[in-house]
Amino acid sequence: MAKQRHPSFTCQECGAVYNRWKGKCEACGGWNTIVEEAGSASPMAGPAATRPSRAKGRIFPLEGLQGETKEAPRTPSGIAELDRVTGGGFVHGSIILLGGDPGIGKSTLLMQASAALAMKGERVAYISGEEAVAQVRLRAERLGLGQAPVELASETNVEDIIATLSQGRPPALAIIDSIQTMWTETVESAPGTVTQVRGSAQALIRFAKTTGTSVILVGHVTKDGQIAGPRVVEHMVDAVVSFEGDTGHHFRIMRAVKNRFGPTDEIGVFEMSDQGLREVPNPSELFLAGRDMATAGTAVFAGMEGTRPLLVEIQALVAPSSLGTPRRAVVGWDQSRLSMVLAVLEAHGGLKLGMHDVYLNVAGGLRITEPAADLAAAAALVSSLSGNPLPPDTVYFGEMGLSGAIRPVAQEQARLKEAAKLGFSSAVSPQQRIDKAKGSKSERLPLATSSIGHITDLVAGIAARRRKAAS
Repeated sequence: MAKQRHPSFTCQECGAVYNRWKGKCEACGGWNTIVEEAGSASPMAGPAATRPSRAKGRIFPLEGLQGETKEAPRTPSGIAELDRVTGGGFVHGSIILLGGDPGIGKSTLLMQASAALAMKGERVAYISGEEAVAQVRLRAERLGLGQAPVELASETNVEDIIATLSQGRPPALAIIDSIQTMWTETVESAPGTVTQVRGSAQALIRFAKTTGTSVILVGHVTKDGQIAGPRVVEHMVDAVVSFEGDTGHHFRIMRAVKNRFGPTDEIGVFEMSDQGLREVPNPSELFLAGRDMATAGTAVFAGMEGTRPLLVEIQALVAPSSLGTPRRAVVGWDQSRLSMVLAVLEAHGGLKLGMHDVYLNVAGGLRITEPAADLAAAAALVSSLSGNPLPPDTVYFGEMGLSGAIRPVAQEQARLKEAAKLGFSSAVSPQQRIDKAKGSKSERLPLATSSIGHITDLVAGIAARRRKAAS
């Protein structure tokens, strides 16, 4: 029977489908994000006898939880920081979605990884849908990688890409830069739309699973920092990796948001240089370089990013305000977390911050998400308000409760060992777990610790230091 084309209206932010145009998407709340796309052909309604009958399903065997499990084979990339984030290398047949701001260094990192893998004798294909082959060659020559046997192409048709990569030996790694520029003939929509991104990703995933090729899809990001396109693509891939950084700093942070074959809390630290991205094996030393030890309002936080201990400097500035509503600004930390710390300092610490502007900054461009930074932030705030510098050889870590109690955090030993390795001699940390560690004969603390159980202990200790310095 005759077929009709039913137009559909799809939200370009979340992928919600409507039968008519709307100004606001009801699913994600975005305005002017719904675009008309050509719908698929569907048969007209007719008698049940004329409709195709559904085929009978195939019975497949079910297995139990017990059985032999083999570790997924991996191909190391040759870049230690990249292998740390992915869990040890690229898993055969896996799909990685890499997102990051424009100009952050995604293409540079992928060119270095593909060149390192190609120099080991593996077949690597770099497919660019945004740049010509000559532009990719210029980047490789600028990085000193012009002699690497990487196969280059500038193509956007997914069927042509799959047909080309299927010739000969399957590639160990295929890079698609970017998925928003790809289009497939099975979808009647413009490149970059939700339908095209979803269809192109599905075709590339099917190719990766059947051939064992590891595929990296580069994704654009929105102004909010989220990967553009439908969120269903993030569910389809095996790993989602974000490449973060600030153009004002030369540090770049690679963080795994999702990883089916590895941890999701590991980070890789890179430094942008004239020769491309350079690995930073000891990021704590780099983040603490150039700090002013004699200035009030600075505290060193001993944090953890996955299994890696990381020491960063937290800077605070508390100044009298002439505004009716004082300003609260924070960079590299959660705004609501800062509001909570300020409220606890006023309610239980006896500090008056209602008429002061408060500024908090994490030095180096790193963003901290763990609550163990509460104690370091509070120490920097109290130091700035009192004008008393903190001891330069002391680190701080601990979670603060609404009652003012300092709660214990995980992996204290790793934090203290990293601090001792970098020359710190003391630490201010929660009381309960430190006392437990002191009672254990098998664990010796690598440096002197000052355990506190309440925020009043921190405020009193800083005030006593000020009185001692005045006398």
